[in-house]
Amino acid sequence: MANSFVTVVEVNSGVASMARHASTQPTDVELQILRVLWDDGPSTARHVHEALQCAKQTTYSTTVKMLSVMLEKGLVRRDEEASPHRYRAAVTRESAGKRLVKELVEKVYDGAAMSLVLQALKGAK
Repeated sequence: MANSFVTVVEVNSGVASMARHASTQPTDVELQILRVLWDDGPSTARHVHEALQCAKQTTYSTTVKMLSVMLEKGLVRRDEEASPHRYRAAVTRESAGKRLVKELVEKVYDGAAMSLVLQALKGAK
């Protein structure tokens, strides 16, 4: 599988600048946030932050920033009508899991899903 980041070069007024567009694949921290939203349903940033505090020490502003990044990536949706805003998962647990397994098979097992299954069976003994 190719690198999950794409480098884009923009030329403005003769000056080249580089921007990195991240993959839509959730990071480990984003998966923790998604788990809160999957388990608890639509939630405020404060609720997500408090739920994360059990596993990870983060500031409230970091949690809000992470939700903003996830919104841009299409991983969450925000209800602008509610006050305070409520966030909900835009991807299901099943679809996220499917994408992660597919990426694992591609990166580690060269696309051979049976190798992953055999490895899992060996580990289950």
